[in-house]
Amino acid sequence: MDVDALLAMHTWAVVGLSSNRSRAAWEVAEFLQRKGKRIVPVHPSAETVHGEEGYASLRDIPFPVDVVDCFVNSSLVGDVVDEAIAVGAKGVWMQLEVVDQDAAQRAGDAGLLVVMDRCPKIEWRG
Repeated sequence: MDVDALLAMHTWAVVGLSSNRSRAAWEVAEFLQRKGKRIVPVHPSAETVHGEEGYASLRDIPFPVDVVDCFVNSSLVGDVVDEAIAVGAKGVWMQLEVVDQDAAQRAGDAGLLVVMDRCPKIEWRG
């Protein structure tokens, strides 16, 4: 299952992650970090979050990422998925209530693993 394969991957670019502690992205990124994952904040403000340098876009990250975790509105996620494909990510995780069937299809067709409308914190086993 794609959920387990993505959860096993190490480097997670968290799109929409800022220093706003009241946002779900902040809490989920902290959880992933506690579980040994490297998180990479991706937000227009390019803030450092949880001690990790932030980047304004996926294209700005100077190293490979495994999973692109999407904390954006469904209407915006297609562009994020296209960028994930362009940078060579291995998978895309669309958070709860983030649904775009066409984007998921494009990612799958490009060879990426796809999880949609789920949360890694909820799905974590062990």
